[in-house]
Amino acid sequence: MDEPLRDSRTLAIQLRDRIADLIRGEGLKPGDKLPTEAQLTQRFKISRPALREALKLLEQNGLIYVEHGRGRFVSAISAVHVDRPITVFESVTDMAHHYGYRPLNKVLSIAEETPDKHVAAQLQLTATDRVIRIERLRLQGDEPILYCLDYVPRSIIPARLYDIDWSGSLLSLLEEYKNRPRMSAATVSAVMLPDEVVQRNDLRDFGPALLITETCFNAAGTPVNYAIDYHRGSHFSFSLVRK
Repeated sequence: MDEPLRDSRTLAIQLRDRIADLIRGEGLKPGDKLPTEAQLTQRFKISRPALREALKLLEQNGLIYVEHGRGRFVSAISAVHVDRPITVFESVTDMAHHYGYRPLNKVLSIAEETPDKHVAAQLQLTATDRVIRIERLRLQGDEPILYCLDYVPRSIIPARLYDIDWSGSLLSLLEEYKNRPRMSAATVSAVMLPDEVVQRNDLRDFGPALLITETCFNAAGTPVNYAIDYHRGSHFSFSLVRK
C-alpha cells in the first residue's frame, strides 16, 4: 500500500510524480490504460479534485492522453527516458548532487545594491527597490565547476547580510522566508565566462560554459530570484525531449 503524501510540495505535484513512478514501475507501455480515478484515489488516499489536477499536469507534460468516454492512456513520450532534462527546476546545489558532485560553495561576494534596469525588470522592481547580489563559485575538490550570480529582492530577506550563511542552497534559504521558488522562465546559451570574471577570480582554465539565465517565481507567481549560472561545459550536459 502506498504511503500518504506528506512533503512540502503541493499535493498535485507530488501526486503527478507518484503516478509517473507508477507508470514506470508497473511497466505500462504507450497505449496502455491508466487505472481509473477511483482506483488511483484509493491507492494514494487522496481527494478526487487533487487527483484530477495531477492528471491534468501529466496530460500537459505529454505523459498521458485522454480519450473521452474511454479513459486515460499512456502516451508515446512515456517510453522516452531523458537523463537530467533541462526542464527540471531545482536548486544548483541539488542539480550538482544529481551529477554525483559534492561541491564546496565559496561565497565570492555579497552585497546590497540598486539593481540595473535589466535586473529590476526581471524582478519587477521599482527604481527605489534594492537587491541582494550573491556571487558564488562551486568547486569539486579544487576544480571550479560552476560560477553563479544571484539577485534577490531585499524586501524578501530583511535580516542583516552577515548574519546569514550564503554557502548553502539559495532555494532552501528563500523557503525559510516563505518565498521558495516553484518554477522559472529560463534561457540557455553556450558562452565563455566574462573576461572580468576570469581575471578577478583566476578562472583561466574554466573553458566553455553552458549559461542558464532564469527568473524564478514563488507559488503566487512573484519573481523572487534572478539567477545567472555558468555551468562548466566539461562537467555538465542536459537533455531534452522534442515533440
